[in-house]
Amino acid sequence: MTVLKTQNLTKTYGRQKAVDNVSLTVEKGDIFGLIGQNGAGKTTFMRMITSLTLQDSGEIELFGERDPNMLDASRSRIGSVIEAPALYGNLTAQQNMEYYRIQRGITDKGRVQQCLETVGLTNTGNKKFKHFSLGMKQRLGLAVAILSRPDFLILDEPTNGLDPTGIIEIRNLIKNLARQDITILVSSHILSELSQMANKYAIIHHGRLIKTLTNEQLQEECKQALAVTVDDVSKAAVVLETTLGTSDYKQVSDNEIRIYGYNSDPAEVTLKLSQAGVRIASIKTVGDNLEDYYAKLIGGASI
Repeated sequence: MTVLKTQNLTKTYGRQKAVDNVSLTVEKGDIFGLIGQNGAGKTTFMRMITSLTLQDSGEIELFGERDPNMLDASRSRIGSVIEAPALYGNLTAQQNMEYYRIQRGITDKGRVQQCLETVGLTNTGNKKFKHFSLGMKQRLGLAVAILSRPDFLILDEPTNGLDPTGIIEIRNLIKNLARQDITILVSSHILSELSQMANKYAIIHHGRLIKTLTNEQLQEECKQALAVTVDDVSKAAVVLETTLGTSDYKQVSDNEIRIYGYNSDPAEVTLKLSQAGVRIASIKTVGDNLEDYYAKLIGGASI
């Protein structure tokens, strides 16, 4: 089932296109990572989905509904934390939650406690929100976002500014919510952080969508390998399979073969190939880490 689909979604401020013809699809069960630098258009995109900002052009479809006059009903199935959580500094966690429970017409009074338990904020007592740590503020924002039992959760940079412990806490919370059958769209400017929770990604740069890929595709793109230039690729392949016992390789040209799983032991590969009479012209490790891969993508996009 498609939860969100956008088609050529565009928003312009003055002469600048904050979001430029972005088309993407989020399916039920996804933790969908929206990755981009600060100012890339992530927040504007999320604000249009939640109707905090109106698009200039393009189409939004939510839960199969695309009629603009009917989208508000579909938006009632969304919970969101966009930019800073909209909470009251002089109220406690319980009081903030009660305010939003009443505002939203939620009659189940036990729902407040359930949400606070989910985010680990049941023991804050009379401590006011303005005295919360940044991580606690983010968790309370999440509690408010899930108060109405949403099917779709939109989170804008939920780990931004947090220390390592806070990042892990929010990451685990997001994973836990996904296990509760909530589809999640989460943004970040750190690909390596999103890669620890998302299963799909859209990379946005200067308002434009430049790449979409699954987690499996991302890992394949960043897979490390030994690139070996040899005089006889076919003979080298025989050595890999019969002597080194691996079939995890691929031929990339007439004289280059890439071997996976041996990038930490190039000496062993060199020895076995040489003993079999395969002449080696060069051997090196290739492949990007996540941040290098991301930097290449947005660098190429800005040329």
